[in-house]
Amino acid sequence: MMAANRSRGAKPAVAVFGAAGHTGRFVVVELLRSGIAPIAIARDPAALAVANFSMHESGRENIGCEVLRRQANIDNTDLLDRALEGACAVINCAGPFIETAHAIAAAALRARIHYLDVSAEQPSTQATLDRYDIAAREAGIAIVPAMGFYGGFADLLVTTALGDWDHADTIDIMIGLDSWHPTRGTRITGQRNTAQRMVVAAGRLAPLPLPPAQKDWEFGDPLGRQVMVEVPFSEVILIARHVKTAELHTYLSNAALSDVRDPATPPPNAVDTRGRSSQRFVVDAVAKRGGKGRRITAQGRDIYAFSAPLVCEVTERLLDGRFGGVGAQPPGAILNAHEVLSALTPDHLTFEISAAWRSQEIAGYAGRSENRCES
Repeated sequence: MMAANRSRGAKPAVAVFGAAGHTGRFVVVELLRSGIAPIAIARDPAALAVANFSMHESGRENIGCEVLRRQANIDNTDLLDRALEGACAVINCAGPFIETAHAIAAAALRARIHYLDVSAEQPSTQATLDRYDIAAREAGIAIVPAMGFYGGFADLLVTTALGDWDHADTIDIMIGLDSWHPTRGTRITGQRNTAQRMVVAAGRLAPLPLPPAQKDWEFGDPLGRQVMVEVPFSEVILIARHVKTAELHTYLSNAALSDVRDPATPPPNAVDTRGRSSQRFVVDAVAKRGGKGRRITAQGRDIYAFSAPLVCEVTERLLDGRFGGVGAQPPGAILNAHEVLSALTPDHLTFEISAAWRSQEIAGYAGRSENRCES
């Protein structure tokens, strides 16, 4: 299906649209680290020219001079098509995705290459899944929206926790952040994405009730007990696409929500050689069915930096044929979710799956370890 873009034995190339942005730079560097040739694409030629794709490994610095840089924008189809020449896949890191996803996914279809993005936006994720599924199946490619920290990550966690369950009565996703210093892109998206947020209630997508629900949640180390506020992201759209559940709700720690809503909160500040911030995250996904519960807990650092190895790991699996179907799909529907998460340990992630035999035990439950992957 992509023979024209990947000759036998050639180093695969992956285009990154929005490569000059905060997350885009992490993605380009992660591709370099994985032995994949990045094609860095940006709308602003000046920002692209000065973008730093340095990769620090074991005291050595790879300057990233071999990164191919191309300028393109979503309004010029010919320029965009030329920018994707030679790529086997494209990762869209340029939000707001409600404005960019359509153009980049359509270009991926014309080139017959896989498309992924890192959207946290429910409207763009829903539109991409609905609009491109049939065309992607006909083209023999996979289109995987929302393959970042918000969205695909929770979908993989829930799919892993469910295991052999074919449905759940309820699924709760608890996203704990010790802080949230938003990027410029996050702020712009927040200003433009004014659509009503959706949850799953009574077995179907429904508007988030207002005011949003709150609850206390015990994460354990390093976050402890947090006040949580219901704030659904793109994971609700993904999970609802392939998991049968009566209730699906996502909660975000109130401390992080206060940070991102405060215009005085500064952007992320790098504190290590990888460019990561000091931000820590813990995500709990809890599924209940018939009086029993399953819980998966994952921990990591810097939600923007973490999105890079996550989306790049999924991209590699698409390029290698390690996926189970074409079309516009949630990652949990076409990938071995447990294998993807395991591949990110221990450098980027730790996770643990637990089971509680009475559903009332699940909150704060340390549990019987069924599968443990940690550093």
